[in-house]
Parts: sequence; C-alpha cells; structure tokens
Amino acid sequence: MSNTVLSRGDYWFSLLTKGAKIRRGQCASIKVADGDILGQVARFIAVVPDAKNKYPRAAHGEVGLLEGWTLAQVVHEVIESDKLNSNKTAIIAIIDVPSQAYGRREEAFGIHQALAGAAGAYAKARLAGHPIVGLIVGKAMSGAFLAHGYQANRLIAFDNDEVMIHAMGKESAARITLRSVTALEKLAASIPPMAYDIDNYNKLGLLYKLLTITNPDNASDNEITLVKQTINDAITDIIKHGVDLKCRLGGKDRHTSVVVREKMRAHW
Repeated sequence: MSNTVLSRGDYWFSLLTKGAKIRRGQCASIKVADGDILGQVARFIAVVPDAKNKYPRAAHGEVGLLEGWTLAQVVHEVIESDKLNSNKTAIIAIIDVPSQAYGRREEAFGIHQALAGAAGAYAKARLAGHPIVGLIVGKAMSGAFLAHGYQANRLIAFDNDEVMIHAMGKESAARITLRSVTALEKLAASIPPMAYDIDNYNKLGLLYKLLTITNPDNASDNEITLVKQTINDAITDIIKHGVDLKCRLGGKDRHTSVVVREKMRAHW
C-alpha cells in the first residue's frame, strides 16, 4: 500500500470507486462517490482520517459531530434522488472506524444526536428499499459502527487480525468490568459476544460473508474482483429477500434470541 494512503478504509474506497464521480464539498473526513458495482448503481461512503479536522478527537477516523451529520446528509440525498424510482441506488458503507469521537465539546454539542442522525438516515434508506451493504475492512467499534454501517442489510468482513468489531476498546471494557485486559481476553475466549476477533463475531450469524484477503492493505486484482462480486451478490440477495434484518438471527449462537423474539411476538 502506498504511504499516501491514510487508512484501510481510504484504500478500499479508492479501489472500489475507480471511474466513479467523487462528491465534493463535504468535510474531508467523509468520502463519497457515485458509480456502480458490476453494473448496479451505487453510492460509496467511507469515513477516513483527517489530521486537520476541526475537532481533534475525530482526527484519526473516528465518527464525531461533523461526520455524523455529514453521513446523514449524504444518505438522505440518495433517498431524495430515488424517491420516485423503483430501482433504488445501492449504498456501500466502507467501514474502518476506530471509535466515536470522545470529548467534552462533542458531548456538549450533541454527538448523540449527530450519530443518531446518521444511523437514522441509513435505517430510513434501508426501509425505503435501498440495498445497503457494509464492507468491514478494519475496525468497527462502538458508536462509530452504529452510525456508519450497522444498519446495513448485509455485512461483509475480511478475515484478518486487524478487523475488530465491538462496543468498546479492550482497555475501556477492562475498566468497566474491573478486569485486566488479559483477564478480559480469557473471558472472551469462552463467551463469543465478548470477543473482539472476527471469527467469534461471525459465529453470531451477523455476517453475510467472511472473505479471506491475503493482504487487505495491498489486494490483488483477483481479490478486488472477489470483493466486488460479493458486494454485488449481497445486493442481489437483499433485493430478493427484502429490507429487514432477520437474516442476522441465523447463527447457531443466536437461538435464544430467536426464542425471546418469538415469545415477545406471541405475548404482544
């Protein structure tokens, strides 16, 4: 990978948007392009590092105030432009987000509203019939993942040690649970939802596909083609099966979740 590439999310955005029309004018930490994925019209969105971010807490790819509201804006644009179209534009969320932006200013200025606005926009697009695919190429952590990608109809991830999905970082989780990081890792080995690695996340049934990419920072042409084809297959699967998220309850470790939902529906 070239030294000019700031993040893995930035790298994969560049690979998937060659020849696409780049949207200009938004904050530098949000990249947007309109193109296609094997013939399917799509908008590509990525959150990337911005060393000159007006909010320093969001300088390394975190999702903060500017990022949350901008994500909401660029997703709502797609909804509006396709309001009268039966063939909805797909939205490809390229996910490499280490965290939400923690800071006093962020809290004071309503980061919860900014991130909720982004998540709400993705949910609105999904329910309006836009196929949404989340491509997890790096970290997908905490509120950043909730705001950018978790509302996708289908999630695709790379089978790689640097791909991690969780509600919070290990150090934070260790403090909250009054454990050392080592003790937390031992606990995670026996409780999949506590684990950080992508294999355990996959056991929960939340992924559409787990892809083996030899070096996600320097992908081969065949691997790029594989990723594009998998995204295209996911879009086809979404169109065939609808906009809900019930596919996420198919994992062997989600049986109890299914039972609870069935009992709640029967009761209510």
